[in-house]
Amino acid sequence: MGPNDASSGVSRRSLLAAAALLPAVAGPLRPGTTPAQGVVPSSALPSWNDGPAQTAILDFVRAATDRSSPSFIVPENRIAVFDQDGTLWVEHPMYTQVMYCLERVPAVVAKRSELKSVEPFRTVLSGDREAMAKLSRGDLEKILAATLTGMTVEEFRAEARTWIEKAQHPRWKRPYTELVYQPMLEVLRYLRDSGFKTYIVTGGGQDFVRVYAERVYGVAPEQVVGTAGATKYGYGRDGRPILTKEPKLLLNDDNAGKPEGIYFMIGRRPQAAFGNSTGDREMLEWTGASGGQLKMLVLHDDAAREYAYGPARGLPDSRVGRFTPALDEEAQRRGWTVISMKNDWKRIFAFESGS
Repeated sequence: MGPNDASSGVSRRSLLAAAALLPAVAGPLRPGTTPAQGVVPSSALPSWNDGPAQTAILDFVRAATDRSSPSFIVPENRIAVFDQDGTLWVEHPMYTQVMYCLERVPAVVAKRSELKSVEPFRTVLSGDREAMAKLSRGDLEKILAATLTGMTVEEFRAEARTWIEKAQHPRWKRPYTELVYQPMLEVLRYLRDSGFKTYIVTGGGQDFVRVYAERVYGVAPEQVVGTAGATKYGYGRDGRPILTKEPKLLLNDDNAGKPEGIYFMIGRRPQAAFGNSTGDREMLEWTGASGGQLKMLVLHDDAAREYAYGPARGLPDSRVGRFTPALDEEAQRRGWTVISMKNDWKRIFAFESGS
């Protein structure tokens, strides 16, 4: 959260999630002013419990902004990268963008009636979750291509914005944009207040995340690096220039694709990286190889307030956002900090009351 044979511009991670989990179907943050060098506001992370995870963040920022520290980071190199699904917001029971694609099928079929009796669209329209779970990778690619390409970038942006404003998570019955992790929003803001540029580096669709990233996370569209599809320059009926989304993959921003995307889109190695799954491993490795001192992984171990899945540490296995024993072992070996949702966060969502 390697090469991908998908042609739709959506990550392999989303495809696997859709296939495996079909049956299971906050206010803005803006960059603030930079505090005095080396000063740590006492209220920087109010939704965090005292502990190693909170301390790691505070100590990192203190050292990075203290000119007398050997770990001082010059302002232009203060780059922090964050995975999105499972790191900044909820990724279960399936990725939000997969839900978007499935729910877009009726609208696509309404415009292209010939698809109504054609698979896999007929299966999706039937609402039979068990049947949808049996769809092949090729079938899923057809759905993703039909719902994410063939329109102008402005049309896609408008459709995605309309959906994200109205769609609700099946468990909480709240908009997906309210299911962002309050402790991570505080980290984003705290790092920006300390002179860092914050980037989202996600296996999800770059265009999709850019629709809401600035409003939800305070991250500008140009600071979102995601799985990207091709666009084609042309002219509309009125003669005005347009860009049309095409079913051609340019960047699979997952696994090894994350450091590749960081190099391609950002051009500087991160000094801090946050993830939650095997899809983020290479990004944390790349950050550490550059001397970056803060590498963190969110562990979903709170079934009461959110979800619990691993399969590391005896948690249930998952095909979405897997945190494996091998990843856990690597984190311990390399000194990466594992954030326990259950133990490190006073509250998970802004609508919760703190404890």
